[in-house]
Amino acid sequence: MKRYPDLGLLLLRITFSLLMMTHGFPKLMRFVEGDFALVGDPIGLGAVFSSILVLAGEVVSPVLVLIGLQARAASVITAITMTVAAFVVHGHDPIAKKELALLYLVGFAIIGLMGPGAFSIDKK
Repeated sequence: MKRYPDLGLLLLRITFSLLMMTHGFPKLMRFVEGDFALVGDPIGLGAVFSSILVLAGEVVSPVLVLIGLQARAASVITAITMTVAAFVVHGHDPIAKKELALLYLVGFAIIGLMGPGAFSIDKK
């Protein structure tokens, strides 16, 4: 059976990026409407700066991963965002509350490790 790793990476990038943006886009709309403290202050950097970091991890980086532009670096940003979500924001919650963040963390970590594949702007 023939393998298609580049097609698999494309599918991984599209799926994880679009699904992540379903979480980030509503936050972006609230931010644009003036709600600058979207996520509180989970790591002590201030609520507004934390919100900007979350928007970078849930909107900007997934767009870059989706198109394959600096996908490795962008996936690391989203993986870090999901690490904070899983282990800081939901640190004391049961695994059922953390599981979505952990799944995103693993998916974006895989993209970071493997790269975007041939079907990307940065193809090599």
